[in-house]
Amino acid sequence: MSSCVFERSEYEERIKKTKDAMAAENIDVMISTLPQNMFYLSGYDCGSFYVHQGVIISLDKAEPIWFGRGMDANGARITTWLSHENIREYADDYVQSLYKHPMDFVGDIIKEHHWETKTIGLEMDQYYLTAKAYLSLKNSLPKATFKDANLLVNWIRLIKSDNEIAYMKQAGKIVEKAMAVAMESIKPGVRQCDVAAQVLHAQMAGTESFGGNYTSVFPVMASGIGTTAAHMSWSDVPYNKDEVSYLEIAGCRKRYHAPLCRTIYTGTPPPHLADKAAFVIDGLNKTLEYIKPGVTCESVEAIWRSAISKSNIVKKQRMAYAIGIGYPPDWGEQTASMRPGDKTMLEPNMAFHMIPAIWQKYEDKNDIGFVISESFVVTEYGCDTLADFPRKLFVSQ
Repeated sequence: MSSCVFERSEYEERIKKTKDAMAAENIDVMISTLPQNMFYLSGYDCGSFYVHQGVIISLDKAEPIWFGRGMDANGARITTWLSHENIREYADDYVQSLYKHPMDFVGDIIKEHHWETKTIGLEMDQYYLTAKAYLSLKNSLPKATFKDANLLVNWIRLIKSDNEIAYMKQAGKIVEKAMAVAMESIKPGVRQCDVAAQVLHAQMAGTESFGGNYTSVFPVMASGIGTTAAHMSWSDVPYNKDEVSYLEIAGCRKRYHAPLCRTIYTGTPPPHLADKAAFVIDGLNKTLEYIKPGVTCESVEAIWRSAISKSNIVKKQRMAYAIGIGYPPDWGEQTASMRPGDKTMLEPNMAFHMIPAIWQKYEDKNDIGFVISESFVVTEYGCDTLADFPRKLFVSQ
């Protein structure tokens, strides 16, 4: 019995949009290997992405075809909306073999359906399509024309359904609890790993009404010199007095994410850190107030730069990026980014992680960094943040 997250009609609408986008790009058949897109199109949700797997979408076939390792086929039967004849499993001697490749099996499926002379779209710049996979497909299908369809499905995912937004709001409730646990637990002398354990527990336990899922990015927990880096993990070192720390964590519900960042100082914050935090928070507030349908991503980023123009704060990275479904190693959608040059126009039910992170300079120990963020969904008249958590510099004595 299928345990799909959404009704069949929602998946069918996603397939229709995907086929329309394929037809516009003169793509007859598409092979999607990105786990986020597999989940979006089929519902498949298992931790099997260390082996080759994917879905095949053809303009002349109503349902996608899932392909994967034999031991994972029952996972496809349980989690997807697909008919059993469209769940195709390869034998275990394909796995990490020196003599054959799972994409040889996919090539046989393509030939079985007489698609071997068609134009086939591939996600050329994704983590899960290897160079060997591409070469195997080309060798198996010498008469096919291959075309890059890297972000075709990702852009369709940019505007969420109300059902998707509901799960993201639940993820926001989970991250509220996890961040509260972190802010209450970080104290001088407490080991970073012990705080991480409590954060991870809160992420998985969720709320009394619904539980959480594993997040696509591990909790980023940096302290001291580690705050000069963007993606540091925790250690077993205790938190020190008079030290800055920040966290970037997320709640995850049914694979939908709501990231959140906050900064905490153990001791009395130096005046220049308090001033920096005030400027950044004010800039974040003004930028969020500007959000509404019809404005462009680059104009949102310009509001941020204007808001902090009277300070000496410089942020070289993008201001925000689209979020939604997440599997390791990322919860970003790889589409719209709030930075100069991105003219994507905001529409209701787009979701973003806005992160005005100002990292500490490695060479200057007196230049203390400050990181804060909000995840939000664009509404008809503005935006709603996914989590309700105080925007401030936290202090622990």
